Amino acid sequence: MIARDTAIETLGRERFDVVVIGGGITGAGVALDAASRGYSVALVEKADFASGTSSRSSKLVHGGLRYLQSFDLGLVREALLERQLLVKLAPHLVTPLQLVVPAFDGVRPDRLVGIGLNMYDVMATQGLRGRRSARRAERAVGEGADSDWSPARHRVISGEEVVELLPALSTRRPTGGYLFYDCQTDDARLVLSVLGEAERFGAICANRLEVIELAREHGHGSGVTVRDAESGSEVLVRAENVVNATGVWADRIRPEELHSEAEAPRIVPSRGTHVTIAHSDLPLRAGAVVPAGGSRTIFALPWLGRSLIGTTDNNHDGEIDHVRPAPEDIEYLLRATNSFFGTELGIGDLRGAYAGVRPLISSGDARKSVDISRKAELYETSSGLITITGGKLTTWRRMAKLAVDRLVERDGRQAPCHTHEIPLGQPVDPATLTRVPGVGEESYAALADRYGYAAERVLQTAAERAELARPILTGLPDLLAEAPFSARNEQARSVGDVLLRRTRVGLLAGRELCAGDSEAAARVARAIGAELGWDEARVAGELERFHREAEAEGIAPQVQ
Repeated sequence: MIARDTAIETLGRERFDVVVIGGGITGAGVALDAASRGYSVALVEKADFASGTSSRSSKLVHGGLRYLQSFDLGLVREALLERQLLVKLAPHLVTPLQLVVPAFDGVRPDRLVGIGLNMYDVMATQGLRGRRSARRAERAVGEGADSDWSPARHRVISGEEVVELLPALSTRRPTGGYLFYDCQTDDARLVLSVLGEAERFGAICANRLEVIELAREHGHGSGVTVRDAESGSEVLVRAENVVNATGVWADRIRPEELHSEAEAPRIVPSRGTHVTIAHSDLPLRAGAVVPAGGSRTIFALPWLGRSLIGTTDNNHDGEIDHVRPAPEDIEYLLRATNSFFGTELGIGDLRGAYAGVRPLISSGDARKSVDISRKAELYETSSGLITITGGKLTTWRRMAKLAVDRLVERDGRQAPCHTHEIPLGQPVDPATLTRVPGVGEESYAALADRYGYAAERVLQTAAERAELARPILTGLPDLLAEAPFSARNEQARSVGDVLLRRTRVGLLAGRELCAGDSEAAARVARAIGAELGWDEARVAGELERFHREAEAEGIAPQVQ
């Protein structure tokens, strides 16, 4: 990405066809879609890219098996087809994942689950292509998906196979189970990759620019006025069209106009909490669908060397800029995990935790969040403001298309969507990456998964100084070089940007990062400070700022 200062100067100087508000996955998708159709595009984000919901998901790219219970077949079908497409467009970022539904005590796997998985299989295909052999799909899971990856049909597996995939269940001795397939991603890195492609098509993107006013000429929107969070200065970004893609914050942009004119559905924030556990404490080679009481389930997933447990789904009526995992949510996840795996994990065993809020759509009734729609909603008002919200991570491209199709229709253009054929970065074989003294072998695979071919540039940064080739935190593959690299190339401006989004160390080891004797965050502060010109006082201040952010986000759950 271009330097932030250059982006802001360009935003204030030029006039654009479209300005997109929101730097999460939906806003990034709108910017890419519009730019690839020939629109000149500006994108502004009030905090950091992906700092809201788009970095706090379950990390799944999936159809949503449980949505079959409510017969939301259209949503499931759409998401499953998008899943297949994203594996093709970003094979280094969206990878196949095996999932298991175990059975115990000699009981056969639940027949109703099997019926649901049959429907899941059928809706995931575009004809007979879906009836490929299980061996091909399993080979793709084990060796990396090729561009034609398509999931095998689900099948019944033995108890021994269940334990092989879920070693944490060995003491419970499962007697069988279902094996099926979905996909997994690093959500924040997916957002950054989409933004990078949008910029390649000419979009100008900048973070830490908060929209304070929708500019108008002759009663029609003519852009937005933004305030720079760093300098305090205001900039008018002139544009013919404005797209509000701020997710759970959507009804805060001109709320009086939205709710008086557009019959806008009400956004009901739903809090999703996740915790991370050391692999040694809960060893998983595949994901597990875990009963959590009543008819609800959670996931236990292998992710970046940890076991990831989530998610909760509760109405949230508090702060949405910084969302802490609620103690009752953590207890709920641990209770379900211990009951299912036969473990005795407590809050002291957690390595990290995070929570976010999803923009669920309500028509005004008081149903619980689990019953409120996950569908995307698009609406516009008399000023010309287009708002797109709702939806889910997996369907970001469809949501973006919906918004840009409306722009194209309004403008009378002939400009079809191309995002179904635009690669999101370029994958690379870790074995071909340039070896840098001091970089551990495990880091090359991690960099390839995170950056694709751009991993070479990270390694060039690591070669600049010996300390940059070292890990941020012992035991994790993330390199200190990623701090100056992300400041130089991805508009990272703070320690939190590096630890929570450019890398995921804050989610995987929040407790260790925040320990009083930890030097990891201080090393990151010095590394990014050397790139951004911070003096010692500024480094100390930014380190303190990170600890305040970590406390506000609750990434280091404490024993009560």
